[in-house]
Amino acid sequence: MPENTPSAYRSSALRTVKMEAEAVAALEARIDGAFDRACELLLATRGRVIVTGMGKSGHIARKIAATLASTGTPAHFVHPGEASHGDMGMITADDSVIALSNSGNSPEIITLLPLLKRLGTPLISMTGNAGSPLGQASDAHLDTGVETEACPLDLAPTSSTTAALVMGDALAIALLEARGFTAEDFAFSHPGGTLGKKLLLKVGDVMRSGDRVPRVALETPLAQALLEISDKGLGMTTVIDDDGKLAGVFTDGDLRRAIDQRVDINDTTIAQLMTHAPKTVTAGMLAAEAMRIMEENQITSLVVLEDDEVVGVIHLMSLLHAGIT
Repeated sequence: MPENTPSAYRSSALRTVKMEAEAVAALEARIDGAFDRACELLLATRGRVIVTGMGKSGHIARKIAATLASTGTPAHFVHPGEASHGDMGMITADDSVIALSNSGNSPEIITLLPLLKRLGTPLISMTGNAGSPLGQASDAHLDTGVETEACPLDLAPTSSTTAALVMGDALAIALLEARGFTAEDFAFSHPGGTLGKKLLLKVGDVMRSGDRVPRVALETPLAQALLEISDKGLGMTTVIDDDGKLAGVFTDGDLRRAIDQRVDINDTTIAQLMTHAPKTVTAGMLAAEAMRIMEENQITSLVVLEDDEVVGVIHLMSLLHAGIT
């Protein structure tokens, strides 16, 4: 039995990473006309994309189906063994099928080929053998073969399943871009947790609005403006001109500068101290984007405008409380 040492473990791991990286790199030369054909078939699918595979290929097929479904291509996994015992009813003539088998000879999948042909369902295969029964029966064959598995026995599916997974990701992203799939579309498939909040939550959902927005006029004395700031509790106030438009903002930072200048808070108007042309956002902007603007400019609040009218203020703490980080 070989001696196991920390260096031996690392050597084994590095060999595995190198072999699998080489298997992925080899895919570049295989993104060809067959890949184009596969994308065209999937884009033309009126029903669902059915992804199938046995054993380890089945695990990869499940992941590919999940990735397709979350990026704009409705898809689900069908186990090929179960398909022969009733689940074939999940596949219709409006669907297309992606079948994974490194050898291209998996009996459970080969059994389905006549049934798929009878339905007229487009078939895309991922195998390491284009001349296999599965490869020959396919409308588009994607070569995911590898020279050798990372397994030193060349038995356990390792490099081959990695190559198939990457080819599946390549398909999903090519389809995503072809459909013009957006971050907002993505959000509807991921409504839960932090990701959903970042992609679905808008500024208008968390901003202060109405009477909760601090407002003062240009001629307001600093002393009075401070009362408005204290009352609304945002550490700032908007400054509105005679036409009801935003003229500027007065923040804690402006107050510190005013104190340093030892201004008379009763005789100095807010117009003399405010920040002109402050950063603003719209109510329809993603809250995560507002957070990014705050971070880049090192500020804690943004005025929300619609048609040049102040409709709200969004504060950093509101974003944090809403789970935007």
